[in-house]
Amino acid sequence: MENKPIYLTQFDFERLNKLIIEAQSTDYRKSEYLEKLRAEIARAVIVTPQDIPGDVITMNSIVCLKDVETGEEETYTLVFPEDANLQHGKLSVLAPIGTAMLGYQVGDFFEWDVPAGKRRLQITKILYQPEASGDFDR
Repeated sequence: MENKPIYLTQFDFERLNKLIIEAQSTDYRKSEYLEKLRAEIARAVIVTPQDIPGDVITMNSIVCLKDVETGEEETYTLVFPEDANLQHGKLSVLAPIGTAMLGYQVGDFFEWDVPAGKRRLQITKILYQPEASGDFDR
């Protein structure tokens, strides 16, 4: 995690808090990733969906990430756990990289511990952001 502020829409903030509360009664309740998501949300700057900059990763955004070490590029859609499907590039917000990218902007770098070790990634592009497309309550 970084100390740089991240941005969340009020709508995503409310849905993510609900996810955390509901996860307390599931197998996720002891997950370190749930705690990391809680910490990320706690440091976020909350804005209205209409005021979120178009280069910020929000829920359901499609983003391109570049692995700084290997130069490999990956494209993911950031989704809620029930919609996750890695074969289709849909990455859960409760996955380590999903939690890490939430609220960051194009050009930002972030470092995150994943099961295979530490990864350093750069956000190179947002292909789709719901709010920038006028979808404020998805």
